[in-house]
Amino acid sequence: MTKQEANQYGVAALAFLGDAVYEQLVRELIVTRANMPAAKLHNEAVKYVCCEFQSKAVERIFDRLTDEEQAVYKRGRNADGITPPKHSSAQDYRRATGLECLFGYLRLKGDGERITAIFEMIMSET
Repeated sequence: MTKQEANQYGVAALAFLGDAVYEQLVRELIVTRANMPAAKLHNEAVKYVCCEFQSKAVERIFDRLTDEEQAVYKRGRNADGITPPKHSSAQDYRRATGLECLFGYLRLKGDGERITAIFEMIMSET
C-alpha cells in the first residue's frame, strides 16, 4: 500500500491494527526469552503493552522517528474522541494511541523493517 493509501485510514483503524502488531512483537520477544506458563507470559506482556510503558517509549524514541513517522504519531496522539480508561492518564493514553497508529500505518505500508527497527529501539532502552 502506498503512503497516500495508508493515510486514508482513520486513527481508530490504524491504532486497532497497530495495537495487534505491537502486541505480537512483545509476545514473540517474551516467548523467545523464556519458556514459561501462559499466565506468567501474560503478566510479563502486560508490562510492555500498557499505555504507561508505551508513553515512556515514545519519549525515548520520538527524536529518532522520521518526519513522516512523527506526523503519523501526532495524528494519532491528537485525535478527537480518545477516552482513556480510569487507570491511565489522558496524556499516557494519547501517546500510546499515537504509537499504535504508527505501527498500524507502517504495517499497511508493508514496512516491516522499520517496524522491527522501531520496536528494537523501544526494547533496547528497557
